[in-house]
Amino acid sequence: MKKLVLFLAIFILSVSLSAAEYNYLVFTSTSGTTTALDVQNLTMSVSGSSLIVTNQAGNKTFALAELKQMQFSEDGTVTGLENVLNADRPVQVYTTDGKHIGLFENLIEATQTLTQGVYVITDGKNSQKIVVK
Repeated sequence: MKKLVLFLAIFILSVSLSAAEYNYLVFTSTSGTTTALDVQNLTMSVSGSSLIVTNQAGNKTFALAELKQMQFSEDGTVTGLENVLNADRPVQVYTTDGKHIGLFENLIEATQTLTQGVYVITDGKNSQKIVVK
């Protein structure tokens, strides 16, 4: 029991320390617009179909249906992973343990053909890991 309490205390401390590095919470809408809000004194609540975010600067309301994602940011900007593969080139597909699945005409064909799982795909120049749901 003591080990569990110690582990939880260390985990909570590490999470609170890493969260302290982020100064902004960035909201991205389904249309792609972003809104960055300072996390100082930040509170959030849901009212009906809206998310109401309050901080020291005031209130901001977001329609939940139009909210795509929220993420913490050091400087108020967001970065995302982009597809590094050329969608028009042939791709080789491998399982995460290195088993070769096959050669596909392009990335779209590969993702439409593969069953649910995690794969590594390469176009001979770049590689990336994908998840097929």
